[in-house]
Amino acid sequence: MATITIKALEAATKPRAEEWKFTVEKNLYVRVAPDGVRTWLVRYVVDGRQRQARLPKPYGMGPGCMSLADALGENQRIQSLARAGVDFQEQAIEAIEKERAEAAERRAAAERERAALLPFADLFDAWLDAGVKRKDGNDELRRAFNKDVLPAIGSKPVKHITESDLRALLLAIVARGRNRMAVRVYRDLVQLFAWAEKRQPWRALLIEQNPAALVNIETIVAAHYNLDDTRKRRLSPAELRELRDILARMGADRAAAENKRAVAHGLTEASQIALWLCLSTMCRIGELLQARWEHVDLANGVWTIPEANTKQTNAAQDDHIVFLSPFAVRQFESLLRIRKKDSKWCFPARSAEAGDRHIDLKTVSKQIGDRQMMFKERKALKNRRNDNSLVLSKGSTGEWTPHDLRRTGATMMQAAGVNPDVVDRCLNHVLPGGSKARPSYLQHDYAPEKASAWDVLGREIEAALAAV
Repeated sequence: MATITIKALEAATKPRAEEWKFTVEKNLYVRVAPDGVRTWLVRYVVDGRQRQARLPKPYGMGPGCMSLADALGENQRIQSLARAGVDFQEQAIEAIEKERAEAAERRAAAERERAALLPFADLFDAWLDAGVKRKDGNDELRRAFNKDVLPAIGSKPVKHITESDLRALLLAIVARGRNRMAVRVYRDLVQLFAWAEKRQPWRALLIEQNPAALVNIETIVAAHYNLDDTRKRRLSPAELRELRDILARMGADRAAAENKRAVAHGLTEASQIALWLCLSTMCRIGELLQARWEHVDLANGVWTIPEANTKQTNAAQDDHIVFLSPFAVRQFESLLRIRKKDSKWCFPARSAEAGDRHIDLKTVSKQIGDRQMMFKERKALKNRRNDNSLVLSKGSTGEWTPHDLRRTGATMMQAAGVNPDVVDRCLNHVLPGGSKARPSYLQHDYAPEKASAWDVLGREIEAALAAV
């Protein structure tokens, strides 16, 4: 058949009532639909089987279309392949699959390259999101890492972090005299990298080494530091009396002063009460500052600390029940006299902007710390007290914190002959050892023993404060 011209092809391929095909040359056709749409078709024989296929581009002269000349050339190519035993459709499918495979490999290679450069900050975010969940919502963890870890290695690829990097940032913390913080950060880093070693993409980045596993914290902290990371400060009876007198003197001086601004501001009455409650109930300061009046039953001398407010759950019960001694009841009664009538909190926030919520959990601790500046390495903070008005024993026994009052109360209980197991239960500690089945079988709540222990503590406090 002679080669047809495009003009002749256009004239010959008019639409009809039904679909039909026009032969352009041997094995090449134009299929004409009733709506006038034209499609290139080709027939070929491979391995004795005749096949028909539509050419990949539509009929036409515009962009993305296949012209007459292109269709003729494509037909010749297809027939040549068929004579060689190659099916052009299968060849096209193989080409597409190959391209997809190559594209997938390129994406995988790019992902591997990206993963190889993932910074430590990304690992930290992933760990916070899925690897660690602490009572404070990981706030303290974020604060510590934002201060000391991320500025040092946050932008560095995880793959390139070495033991030397971790040692350097820990040594910088120790250089500020913060040995305890260095130990805490070290332990958090060990936990973080242990989590990362078990999960992709981090596992692949740590295949050569876990830098935290190579760090020996004993060689980093000061030689005199107790690596148990335990604080042992407690207040002696004499210091309790000194504290009482300091607080009373602060209040008296301020009340008598004509110019209130010229006199150092003592602790608020609520903060003073909080200290005596920490001592007499042995609670954590955070547990106390979250207390609601609905949980305080002064008629029966019981304060219920919801499990959600505690550091850890008692093995025998969810909520921690505190039996209030007469001394502790008087503290709550004093707090009740100064309460905000419209607040459900025992220690409500003072600013109107805060709304009806409890005071910030760090407020009392900050107030105590701000008044013991001789132990601080930081500079004086603006709009905060910066004096030594709450230093006890002239500083010879070191700084004290609200948490030390919890330890002081426990020690006073112990010294008065209370069984250490009962002291632990009053502290809401989970007792070590023992069978996991114990809570199912040993269900005595030790309420009488704990009530007696707290009563003993109240009397010991009153005796200590009354001593000359």
